[in-house]
Amino acid sequence: MQRFKNLVQIHEWQAQQLGPHPALRYKRLDTWHDLAWDRYRADALACAAALIDAGIQPGDRVGLLSDNCIQWLIADMGILTAAGVNVPPHAALSARQVHFELQDAGARWVFVSNHEQLEKVRAVSKELPDVEGIAVFDTESSGPDAISWSTFLQRGRHALDKLTPELKRRQDSLESADLATIMYTSGTTGNPKGVMLTHGNLVSNATACLEASPYEPDSILLSWLPFSHIYARLADHYVSLLSGITVCLSETPDTVIQNLAEIQPTHMCAVPRFYEKVLAAVASPDPESTARKLRGLFGRRINWLSSGGAPLPKPVAEAYHAAGLLVLQGYGLTESSPVISSNRKNRHKIGTVGIPIPGIEVKIAPDGEVLTRGPHVMKGYWNNPQATAEAIQNGWLHTGDIGAIDNEGFLSITGRKKELLVLSNGKKVVPSYIEGLLVSGQLIDQACVCGEGKPYLTALLVPNWPNLGRALEANGKGIGAESPENLVRNPAVRDFLQLHIEALLKDVAQWERIKRFILLPQAFTVAADEMTVSLKLRRNVVLAKYTALVESLYRD
Repeated sequence: MQRFKNLVQIHEWQAQQLGPHPALRYKRLDTWHDLAWDRYRADALACAAALIDAGIQPGDRVGLLSDNCIQWLIADMGILTAAGVNVPPHAALSARQVHFELQDAGARWVFVSNHEQLEKVRAVSKELPDVEGIAVFDTESSGPDAISWSTFLQRGRHALDKLTPELKRRQDSLESADLATIMYTSGTTGNPKGVMLTHGNLVSNATACLEASPYEPDSILLSWLPFSHIYARLADHYVSLLSGITVCLSETPDTVIQNLAEIQPTHMCAVPRFYEKVLAAVASPDPESTARKLRGLFGRRINWLSSGGAPLPKPVAEAYHAAGLLVLQGYGLTESSPVISSNRKNRHKIGTVGIPIPGIEVKIAPDGEVLTRGPHVMKGYWNNPQATAEAIQNGWLHTGDIGAIDNEGFLSITGRKKELLVLSNGKKVVPSYIEGLLVSGQLIDQACVCGEGKPYLTALLVPNWPNLGRALEANGKGIGAESPENLVRNPAVRDFLQLHIEALLKDVAQWERIKRFILLPQAFTVAADEMTVSLKLRRNVVLAKYTALVESLYRD
């Protein structure tokens, strides 16, 4: 495989090799369009030239606040080509959260996708003295304080001739150790920390991932997870960049199923929540019917699917396997660029997160914590040497996850050190494991297990209302058509779900079983800050919001 010291070299090389072949495919006005490799590179160069013309120096931070779109990818490569550092806040964040990240990183320029994102930056602009300019992807959303994307690129094209020597100098001097991005952690607890990832971190991780699970030349990847999250940015963006395959951008997360049918991809990356929801939507008492519907949704060309960002419940993986769909679970975190281990098409084991990818070391500490060492480990936390020293000790990154490695080398993750619940009797429980079992059936959509310092476990549960309604009708309850607000108060519904929960947890220890629970009519959401952008539960936020309800479960 060709060796590269930075991501810009990869982009330039692929444009030279593949020229008019499609790099990106996107949908606009109900029609799919292609962006060729040579045009992709030309637009990135124009973006870089415009940034340099605006005064951006090597190492300067540039914000990128946008939902997924081809402009996100072009701007990313433009920032890197100018030797800048991409700081991409999640599009779902509030203005105050965006301010924290841009201010903490000292961003000098910001790209935003539309009027909504522009308004967030405007709302806090007086507190961002370092920001010198804003460019908006949506031409209609620009104004006196923001330049449109098309005008910004046009400026770059006009300046390109005079700046070509400077661009070449910057690219040639860009080393593996140079910073490529500052990505702020999801922050399941406390303020997010800025993870510093270098070109070497990302190039080495993309190279190792591609070596572990290579693509065929005609592979088509459907991409829909947010590029502002490290999982999609590495697996969908940089691995595809290195492999030269075509990436098709889903319109929105809500159109993934439709886009699957239109594109008929060979590969797709997703989080467990997606696989759970799809399975729940097609599940029926007849396993063959479930399998047939699953295969139909993902299309005839699917080679393998990838799962990351959170634990994939074993029953969910088994259901896909029974349908002939290979879901390869991997493991990593932002601080490790992110992939540490993964299952492969020719070597996989359900219930594990696979084996370490090439060039990476993994070991289990005496207390059960997973440690990793290699070129994928972050440079550190931005402006936070104390947190860096705590996370990286003697070259080993302390992941905060509890795990084990079996005699075949497969790694399993059993929980988080900080999320381990200790009951009042001293018994320890991994809440994420119990939650995975609860949502593995078709009647519970989301779960938050509680019990720290208490005598038994309780849970906040969000049912899968369509499936629960059908199950209630099928069992002669005659209440399946009622609203969620009515069903959560109905004793017959609680009794019905109690039996379901007991069946799901029949193989766990007595102290790991749910004694009491509360049903919630509305799901936990990213917008309410109850879930991270990668759809992991913000346990502290949920527990704080529902403190009174949870406490009521321990009365009497």
